[in-house]
Amino acid sequence: MSVTSYAQLDATSPPARALDGANGGSTDQRPSPAEVARIAARIVENISAVIEGKTEVIRLGVAVLLAEGHLLIEDVPGVGKTKLAKALARSIDCTVRRIQFTPDLLPSDITGISVYNRETGEFDFKPGAVFANLVVGDEINRASPRAQAALLECMEERQVSSDGVTYHLEAPFMVVATQNPLEMEGTYPLPEAQRDRFTARLSMGYPDAAAELKMLGEQALGDPLDRLTPVSSSSEIRAAVQAVRHVHVTDEVKRYVISLADATRRSPLLRLGASPRASVQWIRVAKAWAAVAGRDYVSSADIKSLAEPVLAHRMLLARAAHGAQRDMHSIIAEITASVPAPEARA
Repeated sequence: MSVTSYAQLDATSPPARALDGANGGSTDQRPSPAEVARIAARIVENISAVIEGKTEVIRLGVAVLLAEGHLLIEDVPGVGKTKLAKALARSIDCTVRRIQFTPDLLPSDITGISVYNRETGEFDFKPGAVFANLVVGDEINRASPRAQAALLECMEERQVSSDGVTYHLEAPFMVVATQNPLEMEGTYPLPEAQRDRFTARLSMGYPDAAAELKMLGEQALGDPLDRLTPVSSSSEIRAAVQAVRHVHVTDEVKRYVISLADATRRSPLLRLGASPRASVQWIRVAKAWAAVAGRDYVSSADIKSLAEPVLAHRMLLARAAHGAQRDMHSIIAEITASVPAPEARA
């Protein structure tokens, strides 16, 4: 088991000061959609310096951060899952902890443990690795289900309970977890309750030839992550999160999400459809997706484009789907095509 803490970065870097020092020094004043878009673009550009050719994937990761969600990155080994998680962490001047999930990892390694203090005669709580703004969980499905379950309360309620005492986690709080496909050796499947707490799942995919050629040249000079510096701050992210909360969603768009979620629950090809939590997080990440684009409203196109990242990891195929050789991608595409979308906003 390995738990690593990154060194704190310089909180006075120019990008971090830009928003914090404006408007009388208030760090929580709500920025405009255009300002949120600039914050997101700055982070995306910074991460793109080490992750070539994956702009849309990176943008989705930033949207999940601004939606106060958690991100699951699933793909085969060696395509940059952990690098993306680390790059996101190093782009923001905040507290970051990395947990290497292994079969011998204990829940207390994640949440913390109470240790008896002989001098005071009382138990002192020693915080675990989850006490950070951004927690990078590497290869989460290599740990036992017991260790995985330690994240359930943290991710949903942003708190840790130990010996009858509740410890709140500081905002922003985000878990970015990586995992290998289940067919890989030494993996444990994430339980449904755990997967449902991840706002979105994305896959890196292999880089194209040009991106891989550039990567080979950069790697010869050392790890590009070592040259990455923060371009935002935790206070700036908190302000952007407040702005995302106020992005407008019409009742028609909300009903569209409900109709799509209901369609997954009624599909004979799925034995587990989208949960109400999925609908809530779908709206949240759609708000962030719109804000990243500089808009103050959510469109039905936002909802439709986010359907697979938000839903695919939460749902389970029925036997009928296996018999018909259908996969989750085609089923979600069929459902989104079958449910009429509300008219676009003028």
